[in-house]
Amino acid sequence: MQPPNSLVIETHDLAKSYNGIHALRSLNLRVPKHSIFGFLGPNGAGKTTTIKLLLGLARPTAGSASILGYDVVKDSLEIRKRVGYLAQDPRYYEHMTARQILRYTAHFFFRGPQDKIEERIDETLTLVGMDDKADRLVKGFSGGERQRLGIAQAQINHPDLLILDEPAASLDPQGRHDVLEVMERLREHTTIFYSTHILSDVQRVSDMVAILQHGQLVAQASIEQLLASSGTTIYTLTLRGDASAIQTQVAAQPWVSAIQVMPGDDLTTWQVTVTDETAAEERLLRLVLADERVYVREFGRKKYDLENVFLGLTGGQGHGK
Repeated sequence: MQPPNSLVIETHDLAKSYNGIHALRSLNLRVPKHSIFGFLGPNGAGKTTTIKLLLGLARPTAGSASILGYDVVKDSLEIRKRVGYLAQDPRYYEHMTARQILRYTAHFFFRGPQDKIEERIDETLTLVGMDDKADRLVKGFSGGERQRLGIAQAQINHPDLLILDEPAASLDPQGRHDVLEVMERLREHTTIFYSTHILSDVQRVSDMVAILQHGQLVAQASIEQLLASSGTTIYTLTLRGDASAIQTQVAAQPWVSAIQVMPGDDLTTWQVTVTDETAAEERLLRLVLADERVYVREFGRKKYDLENVFLGLTGGQGHGK
């Protein structure tokens, strides 16, 4: 359990219904400080509803939520002073430059000498890698540049929490790379809570992840914990030669629960499901190598990725907003 003062977002049985339809059911989130927290779920899972509740744009039907210790219903104004938000499709005045847009935004938060405000604008542009584009008109920006400008706009007030809605959606590979790089750079400055449907991005940059299904939380853990608890342990072997005899011996081992055989032209692949990982590490490869009719080309434990885990937890449903 995280101590209370280490949590930026905390919800207790948070729920929201619309005309009797449950969009969110008893959500209990725990988002630690200075984490990059990925928020995943299939279409209609309740991600957008959750963000609206956290930002005070909707009122919960039941339960409660706090950001930085402030209640999202009672202290909405205080929360907005301390939170930066990027919508999925940010819109700008196309005739303005990046610097002008940040200057406009900064004046909502800062009062004082203009040179200090300009210094903050320069710092933020550098932080998101936009210092060389500061005086270009926004209408000429690529999708990735627009998203990075949106992150800069959300970051201009030194927020303690950034909430990003699909920050890398619809970007080309270079744009996605640039946005993810900015998110990693911001880790030391703030906490990032973001929704996304791009599972590889979550696995690359996130510390923690929560997965929603039909408005209910089905998983919440670190990336390492999720991948480690992804289910059964499977070892993959790629073999050449007559493996029928040794297959019978391997299948008879008490720590082997199944062998899936995938024959090929010259090579055969086994996926061996085991119940005792230690026994498999010590004995599986040695057992197979003892058969002189078989040559082992590849051997290793099957690696899971977040997509495997996600599909397993959500029953194979597609992922999205």
